[in-house]
Amino acid sequence: MEPQVAELKQKIEDTLCPFGFEVYPFQVAWYNALLPPAFHLPLPGPTLAFLVLSTPAMFDRALKPFLQSCHLQALTDPVDQCVAYHLGRVRESLPEMQVEIIADYEVHPNRRPKILAQTAAHVAGAAYYYQRQDVESDPWGTQHIAGVCIHPRFGGWFAIRGVVLLRGIEVPDLPPTKPLDCVPARADRITLLERFNFHWRDWTYRDAVPPQERYSEEQKAYFSTPPAQRLALLGLAQTSEKPSSTSQELFTTFIPRKPQNPSRGWLSPRVSPPASPGP
Repeated sequence: MEPQVAELKQKIEDTLCPFGFEVYPFQVAWYNALLPPAFHLPLPGPTLAFLVLSTPAMFDRALKPFLQSCHLQALTDPVDQCVAYHLGRVRESLPEMQVEIIADYEVHPNRRPKILAQTAAHVAGAAYYYQRQDVESDPWGTQHIAGVCIHPRFGGWFAIRGVVLLRGIEVPDLPPTKPLDCVPARADRITLLERFNFHWRDWTYRDAVPPQERYSEEQKAYFSTPPAQRLALLGLAQTSEKPSSTSQELFTTFIPRKPQNPSRGWLSPRVSPPASPGP
């Protein structure tokens, strides 16, 4: 890895990794090469970017402390606001850089996603994006089958949170990293895609590979609980008290929203489908 990339990666990891995140560098060109122009990131191809994902540890290391310190606010989507807070700290850690952050759920005014997260994870080498096209002579006929990313160490027990773009930092010699094909057998890919598409509520697709760590039972209960009841589940309660100016500034560094992306057909290899169910 180029020294400049290694140094920047280390700075971002120092900011995020203690809180249960992972960081993977990639070139914008690798992402754009798999997509039609409408989905391109409008930056020079060699521009350096980093894919950010959360591991099971994020719940205890980042989300619960965040809720305990900020739960007096009316949090409409605590997970997104927690992630936004930590991604905002990346910008603060690189004050000399032109840092652009795109969360996985952000959309343009026409509702087109700003980033296809699973495609980004694949080209960054973070997780293999399994799609219908990866199954020879698939059995699904005319059914729509959405793809899913699998992490070599966490299986499906992780979430893609967004990308960090560093405008003006170009790394034409950065070698690509292929994601590990951890579900190589046709039968296992069929099982994975069927579990993800038809039985995602039972969590079993996440065990497509033996994970080093899963979501805790508390974490599974949290994400399975209707949003309005989640804070109560953790023994927290919201009030109308206004936050301090400091916490308000941290919140508004990067304001999250999570609309539902419209359904999309396959656009080209490795294009992400609609937002996957569950975190």
